[in-house]
Amino acid sequence: MARMLALLFEAQKALPSEPDLAKLLLDNLGRLIRQTSVRSTAELTLLPSQPAHEPPPTGGLAAWQMHKVIGHVSRNLAGNIRTEELANEVNLSTGHFFRAFKATMGETPHSFVVRQRVRRAQQMMLETGDTLSEIASACGLTDQAHLTRLFKRMVGTTPLVWRRRWQDDGAADLACGARA
Repeated sequence: MARMLALLFEAQKALPSEPDLAKLLLDNLGRLIRQTSVRSTAELTLLPSQPAHEPPPTGGLAAWQMHKVIGHVSRNLAGNIRTEELANEVNLSTGHFFRAFKATMGETPHSFVVRQRVRRAQQMMLETGDTLSEIASACGLTDQAHLTRLFKRMVGTTPLVWRRRWQDDGAADLACGARA
């Protein structure tokens, strides 16, 4: 924000005597604003870590239980995660855990794990140059086709299209940063 204000102030000072410099400064300001909004938009397009759902006052998992389950899922996304494992993490029977989890989160444990896998894939696509096959494997999915099916169902587009869109925006951001 301070950099944006500085560019605006400098452009305002340069406008009467050096309009070309003022235009360049305003162009840089515009790029900086776009760069900031692209980052914000990228965060908004990541799947939410959980669906919008108000937990019921009773019948759900305690906060410590959810913390343990979420931690276990996050640490083990690359492997096979079974509902029985999650139930064992919080010392509940599988059936009771399933009902309590769904009451708390608004989705089944399996749906939650799939959401976390797709979310992790999105983060990896933004942060690494790994191939989609490598990302699928790192997220515990059988292959790139499996990632593509789940991704398209949950995000609405294929991973390749989604990644290219953000890579193109990222390349534009880098170019803006180089000039600014």
